[in-house]
Amino acid sequence: MTRHARNCTAGAVYTYHEKKKDAKASGYGTNAQRIGKDSVKDFDCCSLSLQPCKNPVITKDGYLFDKEVILQYIITKKTEYNRKLKQYEKLKNDEKEEIQAKFTAETNKRICNFLKGENNIVSKPIDGFKPDAPSTSSVSNMVNGLDKHLPSFWVPSKTPTAEKTKLEKPDGTILCPISGKPLKAKDLINVKFTPVNDPDDKKCLIIKENRYMCAVTHDILSNSVPCVVLKPTGHVITLECFEKIIKKDWMHPLTGVKLTEKDIIVMQRGGTGYSQTNINLEGKHERPALQA
Repeated sequence: MTRHARNCTAGAVYTYHEKKKDAKASGYGTNAQRIGKDSVKDFDCCSLSLQPCKNPVITKDGYLFDKEVILQYIITKKTEYNRKLKQYEKLKNDEKEEIQAKFTAETNKRICNFLKGENNIVSKPIDGFKPDAPSTSSVSNMVNGLDKHLPSFWVPSKTPTAEKTKLEKPDGTILCPISGKPLKAKDLINVKFTPVNDPDDKKCLIIKENRYMCAVTHDILSNSVPCVVLKPTGHVITLECFEKIIKKDWMHPLTGVKLTEKDIIVMQRGGTGYSQTNINLEGKHERPALQA
């Protein structure tokens, strides 16, 4: 065993490798590992299904989705909102009924107390030698329907000290599953990818390594190539093409339409294994921590 070997135990210093090795074996601490190129989606894949898009659409923030998948997501969120809204309205009505019942019970209690006080006024002589009638009232706390209103110490929501949760109206805003910003179906923009025309390549489009190219320069598109989408037509071009060709006169090179900065959408591409891309390529697994 050499002096600088990783498993050398003759050193007086607790090395970084030994610390990581012991942390992994102990089952405590946080494990962090950098994921590689094969663990992230391609630039032309849906951000939800992670599969190549059949009908690609893009948001204003540059996230690509399959049209069928993102519309299904929006419908699901709207259905969930309607369900929560009905539940909120039901709880609101129950709260109003409960308040009305308490008000009615308090009014009846005041009336009973008043009548009881009136009946206690002596209007005729009392015969002290006549035995009192046997009492029929019960001292049990389970009569007169009290058994249904008694607190339960086994259910947290029914304990005497439990406070009722405050009702909050559900928010009907649908958020993007990736960026977390408001998302509407009308804001989705159709994307037109230009397939690579290679007569010698007979493979299916999904299993091809080079599937699409720039609509202007015909450069091959991949995760390592920054791309932009031209909003008026949905064509995908490289960022280099935009910087060198379109940005000079702000004219669409295929249709001649005048462009503005709002018509340029930078695509959020996948990772390549390098830190210069716009994606976090580090995965963390949190485990229990040792307490001193």
